[in-house]
Amino acid sequence: MLVKTFGSALNGIEAITVTIEVNIDRGVQFFLVGLPDSAVKESQQRIEAALTNNDLKYPKKKVTINMAPADIRKEGSSYDLPIAIAILAASEQISSELLDQYIIMGELSLDGSLNPIRGVLPIAIRAMQDGFKGLILPSANAQEAAVVEDIDVYGVDNIMDVISFLNGASNIKPIEISRYDQNIEDVYAFDFADVKGQENIKRALEVSAAGSHNVILIGSPGSGKTMLAKRLPTIMPPMTLREALETTKIHSVVGLLGNGLSLLKSRPFRSPHHTTSYVGLVGGGAYPQPGEISLAHNGVLFLDELPEFKRNVLEVLRQPMEDRVVTIARAKQTIEFPASFMLVAAMNPCPCGYYNHPTQECTCQPGAVEKYLNRISGPLLDRIDLHIEVVPVPFEELSKKSPGEKSSIVRARVTRARQKQTERFADIQGIHSNSQMNSKMIQKYCALNEECSKLLKGAMDRLNLSARAYDRILKVARTIADLDDSEDIKEEHLAEAIQYRSLDRENWGK
Repeated sequence: MLVKTFGSALNGIEAITVTIEVNIDRGVQFFLVGLPDSAVKESQQRIEAALTNNDLKYPKKKVTINMAPADIRKEGSSYDLPIAIAILAASEQISSELLDQYIIMGELSLDGSLNPIRGVLPIAIRAMQDGFKGLILPSANAQEAAVVEDIDVYGVDNIMDVISFLNGASNIKPIEISRYDQNIEDVYAFDFADVKGQENIKRALEVSAAGSHNVILIGSPGSGKTMLAKRLPTIMPPMTLREALETTKIHSVVGLLGNGLSLLKSRPFRSPHHTTSYVGLVGGGAYPQPGEISLAHNGVLFLDELPEFKRNVLEVLRQPMEDRVVTIARAKQTIEFPASFMLVAAMNPCPCGYYNHPTQECTCQPGAVEKYLNRISGPLLDRIDLHIEVVPVPFEELSKKSPGEKSSIVRARVTRARQKQTERFADIQGIHSNSQMNSKMIQKYCALNEECSKLLKGAMDRLNLSARAYDRILKVARTIADLDDSEDIKEEHLAEAIQYRSLDRENWGK
């Protein structure tokens, strides 16, 4: 007897519906075809033990299983449950009437209980798009899949629950959850109110968050670079439903979402160690998986001790920072992973760490500071809008009892500025913030009056700013004007933006 069940295969962060065909005939052999990996091939032993331990019969006949489409590799143990159900239906132990209405996925334990699987959110989205009535999944994954509307999600704990449901003898109800709520107050463990002093740095990070500008923090050890960077997500605007779904899909595919969670509501903060490889950073592998920059999608990628990263690792960031997508090409397939992230980098100003320190003397040899900075290529620095020098906080500031401004207050200002940018670029596809503007947009939206033009020209001549700083200064000035609720860029906006280009000064580090 031939029976079909339906599962799903992951291809990047998208899912593809898989038809699992089981045919039982005379004989004693077992065949599993359709490009399964080792974990799928091992399902026979898990299924046989699970059925036996639940007083079900594993057919002592020829069992042929085909997983179509056969040219897509099937990975992982999540096909255990649909294969087991198809075997039971083909051997006429359970009803097969409802099998064409549901996607069934789950990993079987030897006692018949179900373990959670990866990539449930994209699987649920694909099932809804393909017109299935519902999904049958392990209970630990049900909350995640239930955020997708127009499809029923059933969470089950073991194979017997699935059998009872398909035979009509169960009263299992679809999972219902409250829909996405944009209120993310108190989600974060950190707050800007914890930071003593550093008002100029907090202002720079506010500008960075408001325009989605990349930023690099340069300062001596213990000056607070990492502490400030970790608090940046707390002042970024709340994620929209579209952003939350995109981000959750990526984390779901990698298996980082966690059991019982539905949507990620807080923006991700990824901080890979400087020993990471370029594959770990951008993604890839024999069967491509998202890397750190995709896991930081719609959030922050923090690279601490930036000059300690290998040169080839940093260089692979350049194209994703511009395109906001990573394309992984292999001989048989090409996969795109989203990578719209804010880069926040931190570094010491020199090998000893005390160049430009207000109280301690730098002990580096002549030329060491410039050599240290040259570990970071010009094209990469060109893609970083704000260069901020962080100085240690004096004792008077550290000993203050009064808390600083809360992240929620700063976030409100940032959200208003982002809303202005959303309205400004509403008719331009792929542009959502000031940092993404191209040259034509800069000419249109960052026009300067005569006084501002003179100020910028004088600053570039006096501070020996490089030509690459010009567009960056205008973008940042536009963001500062948005924070000030100003339609035009004024002199004070431009003057503040000029301060944020420390590394473009020709005498810096010499």
